[in-house]
Amino acid sequence: MFDFLEGYDVLGAFWMTVKLTALSAVGSLIWGTLLAGMRVSPVPLMRGFATAYVNIVRNIPLTVIILFSSLGLADVFGMTLGAEDFKVQGFRLAVLSLIAYTAAFVCEAIRSGINTVPMGQAEAARAIGLSFTQTLTLIVLPQAFRSVIGPLANVLIALTKNTTVAAAIGVAEAAYLMKTMIENEAQTLLIGAVFAFGFVVLTLPTGLILGWLSKRLAVKR
Repeated sequence: MFDFLEGYDVLGAFWMTVKLTALSAVGSLIWGTLLAGMRVSPVPLMRGFATAYVNIVRNIPLTVIILFSSLGLADVFGMTLGAEDFKVQGFRLAVLSLIAYTAAFVCEAIRSGINTVPMGQAEAARAIGLSFTQTLTLIVLPQAFRSVIGPLANVLIALTKNTTVAAAIGVAEAAYLMKTMIENEAQTLLIGAVFAFGFVVLTLPTGLILGWLSKRLAVKR
């Protein structure tokens, strides 16, 4: 029944999806946290930059961002990100694009968590001489992260599914292989079912585990 899978590296394609997701998740969490810090910063220039970035990037389709990174950054400006091989270059550009896009949603999730922290705690921190950066990193962000594990889980699941867009620039992840198999094989429904099941296996445990953590680590107010 599944003889059509022979000759295709399905596990390798999903491993590429996992690598795209993992690297992009770490990068977008770091960049998104920095953006969230800038959005609540007392410096108008930083607030303006972060606000403009989030509002612009999250309203641009991810496909456009990935194609721009390939056709614009790589072909026009010659940015290869230190990669000599075309496949490695495509992978790195895809990760960069996913980070740039996903960080806007991470930023808003974290900012919503920051807004749940009582203002009195920040005021008390300033009263004992802590700077804005110290207040944010030592007092506000630890509580904010515990409040937004659930929303961040949704962002991570969306990121996992968004990795399929990387096929547009030739990254050999799951969607790229599925397209190739559909073109070469007659078992269209079975191919779709196999890859749909693969993404369920990737995303369902993530949602369940992070949902449990969200309840376990929720801040009691």
